[in-house]
Amino acid sequence: MLIFAIMKRFRAISISFIAVIAVIFGCNVFYLVNLYNSIRQTVEKDVMSALADADLDELWLRAEHASAERKARMEAGMAEPERKAELSAGINKAGNTITTTVHPDGTVSSKEIPKQEEQSFNNLFTQNIGYQFHSVMDPYVDYDLALMDSVLRCRLNDRRIYPESVAAEIINFKGEVVKENSNHRQGSYDVFTYSFNPAEGLFYRIYMTPLTRHILAEMAGVIVTIFLLMAAFTAAFIYLFRTVSKLRTIEEMKDDFVGNMTHELKTPIAIAYSANDALLNYGTDCDAGKKEAYLRIANKQLKRLGELVENILAMSMERRKTMVLCPETIELRPFIEDIAAAQRMRDDKHIEITVAPGSEVSVEADRTHLAHVLNNLVDNAIKYSGEDVKIVVRFDSRGISVADNGIGIPEKVLPYIFNKFYRVPHGNRQDVRGYGIGLYYVKSILDKMGWTISVVSREGEGSVFNINFGTDEK
Repeated sequence: MLIFAIMKRFRAISISFIAVIAVIFGCNVFYLVNLYNSIRQTVEKDVMSALADADLDELWLRAEHASAERKARMEAGMAEPERKAELSAGINKAGNTITTTVHPDGTVSSKEIPKQEEQSFNNLFTQNIGYQFHSVMDPYVDYDLALMDSVLRCRLNDRRIYPESVAAEIINFKGEVVKENSNHRQGSYDVFTYSFNPAEGLFYRIYMTPLTRHILAEMAGVIVTIFLLMAAFTAAFIYLFRTVSKLRTIEEMKDDFVGNMTHELKTPIAIAYSANDALLNYGTDCDAGKKEAYLRIANKQLKRLGELVENILAMSMERRKTMVLCPETIELRPFIEDIAAAQRMRDDKHIEITVAPGSEVSVEADRTHLAHVLNNLVDNAIKYSGEDVKIVVRFDSRGISVADNGIGIPEKVLPYIFNKFYRVPHGNRQDVRGYGIGLYYVKSILDKMGWTISVVSREGEGSVFNINFGTDEK
């Protein structure tokens, strides 16, 4: 079948498509990881730059504070604090930093710090100014870590980095804490180390809230775009898959319909053919009873065949969007009585159809299609009842109801009985045949008329179909 060939091809294309999406997704993840690492390196450089600026700012503020204290001491006639040591620094021709320390006992020592090739001359100049500033300031004025925290946070904010927590402490070259920050808390932090006094082997160690949130915020546009594209691809694929699956279901339903319809058409044709063959070949002219029996059989099967063809043609018309109803004024009582009289003539069961008394009611409707609708409902009531069929048809200004004493409909399948090609399962019963378009046709025609239909049913107690002339269900 064509649809199955299409499904097979679609399955192969789908596998290829999924593989391509998986590869694209993997590449996107790879590039996102590289982008994350690249942005992280940039952010870490910004943090180190902010740390260098904050170190100079802290020195400057500390110097101003120390100057104010010195002035206050001099005005108060207090002695200068004892010097710890004098430290000076310079850069030789090789670009290395030379630090000279004059100790309180008069001894002098020097230390050479290799040039850092990755830094520019501007950075080296600024760094060495910081080194000399520390050599002058630190022996007299103690470190102010709270001030360092505050200044560093401001410099980070200047670079659009907004950590929730920042804490600095001072360590030596061995990693031992020289001065601890009371604000420091143990937990998950990003740690940065900055050498501010290489002569003494002192470093700032900074604890910051992890930068992951900041980096992901920088990447938010790229991440959202990629995932939106992936979601769009996935949604389109799922929609396509469901559409093709639906087509496959429709194809299977069509095959079931064709098979069922072929059987339904062959049965009355075969029986009518056999009856006519008997009339022609077995000399029934002298046996009036047998002749009548054969004619009744042929007539019954031809009627059944006519009903099948009528329903198929009605379905064909219903599918056409250009179908136009021809409404006219219909007096319900004589109209329903005619339909009931025709159905009572069936001799396959004992049929009792009662048209309940009511007031005279007329409606505007298409006579032909309304007749098809009521015939379908009555025919179903007869088919799905026992040998003794009792049907009551009621009508008033609100609508028409058809009640029977049949086998009923399971509650769980009630929402589906008006679907195209749907048939209520009845186990292994073969006495009731059909092809699942009768009730679908009924609902389609009533929808076009602007009417509605509902059903109330219990297994073993019969069913009641209610046609409502308005848009609200009865």
